[in-house]
Amino acid sequence: MQDSSSSGDSGKSTTHFGFQTVEEVEKARKVAEVFHSVAAKYDVMNDLMSAGLHRAWKAFTIARADVRTGMKVLDIAGGTGDLSKAFAKRVGPSGQVWLTDINDSMLRVGRDRMVDAGLLLPTAVCDAEKLPFQDGYFDRVSVAFGLRNMTHKDRALAEMRRVLKPGGKLLVLEFSRVAKPLAPAYDWYSFNVLPWLGKKVAGDEESYRYLAESIRMHPDQETLVDMMRHAGLSRVRYFNLTAGLVALHEGVNLG
Repeated sequence: MQDSSSSGDSGKSTTHFGFQTVEEVEKARKVAEVFHSVAAKYDVMNDLMSAGLHRAWKAFTIARADVRTGMKVLDIAGGTGDLSKAFAKRVGPSGQVWLTDINDSMLRVGRDRMVDAGLLLPTAVCDAEKLPFQDGYFDRVSVAFGLRNMTHKDRALAEMRRVLKPGGKLLVLEFSRVAKPLAPAYDWYSFNVLPWLGKKVAGDEESYRYLAESIRMHPDQETLVDMMRHAGLSRVRYFNLTAGLVALHEGVNLG
């Protein structure tokens, strides 16, 4: 289901925060609270929740990105920096990788990880719906597990296309629609095990309940293809990973 906005009786625009309907300005605050809360345990929880599979999903994304020496890469909602770190090793000293996130708690964790790895990358707290970069600046733009938290996904996708060079590629790695035979077991895991893990490991049950709900509200594979095309991207395609639990979408800016 697409995360859409509407105007209620108050005239204020509303949107989804998980299964709740909230005002748009309220969603931004609530999403920020989620990631301020989970930042310190984010990597540990990713390993536990996915049984380490998130590393394979990201490795596939990195391979599909085909980042080469001298390229400029923008990692949106880069969080703790897994993709940025891999990209930085590929672009070399003549290239540039920007690690960005709208949440400063997540960005601090990512920046510290980069420094620990001996990488000094440019970082910026920025909103994907209003990117502070000039048109056609980047060869690659990536967003991993961040698009579903954005209020206006159409605006964010249009901004991602705007900052891509002609011939540049956008890669969107996100939870998607799992194969139907697996859906009942996946639903049970999502709404029972994830909140329990969040409570025990991160001390935050509700943030991981939101995670499960936000996945269900995110556009399915074909809907996201349509959204990317509407944003002006071409050659849009997707790869289902782990039976559609996650999908990698990619599109090219033909200029």
